[in-house]
Amino acid sequence: MSPFTALDLVALCVFFGIWFVHHLVSERSPGGLSSVMARRRREWMGRMSAREARMPDSITMQGLQNGSAFFASTSLIAIGGGLAALQASQQAIEVFAALPFGVATTPQLYDVKVVGFSAIFVYIFFKFVWAYRLFNYCSILIVAAPPPDMRGTPEMDIAVERAARMNIEAGRHFNRGLRSLFFVLAYLGWFLSPMVLIASSIVVWIVLYRRQFASESLRAASFGE
Repeated sequence: MSPFTALDLVALCVFFGIWFVHHLVSERSPGGLSSVMARRRREWMGRMSAREARMPDSITMQGLQNGSAFFASTSLIAIGGGLAALQASQQAIEVFAALPFGVATTPQLYDVKVVGFSAIFVYIFFKFVWAYRLFNYCSILIVAAPPPDMRGTPEMDIAVERAARMNIEAGRHFNRGLRSLFFVLAYLGWFLSPMVLIASSIVVWIVLYRRQFASESLRAASFGE
């Protein structure tokens, strides 16, 4: 017998549907913050090719790597916490049932929710770890770029394009990890009820949409275009 109710299935469809649609829109829209910053990353690699001393680029890359490493470590802790929560399912069920807005659940459904929570963090972990590795590769490509007196040559153009593409791809995976962190917060609403999951998914989508397409940071990054 399935532990899911019809409302649980509807709520999950809404949750993953909103996540998927926002993923497509934010990554494919040329006017979104992610796309604008991808263009800034490409400009950065172009400026890098004109510098004799590339210490500022190395320092910036180190900061990007440290950010990825921090979130990857945090994801591992969350995965461990989710697995530990499986050992206290009965106590957790009693706590949720005692809440005034809580909904009674079964041990099977609770375990499914916790496993889903941990699975999302596994996905987040892989995204941040891969972003860390790509930023590391980008650092190598920056160091491997020819000296600035070779600007305008095919060799320099190829080196800049390599570094730009690697940087943009690393940023894309980092953004996917961050986006997933926001949606895992929405997922927590399912522990209360399917309707809370639907509501929290919509709220998270509104927040992310505004930051991606209607924020001051977007206007700052795209100023002058």
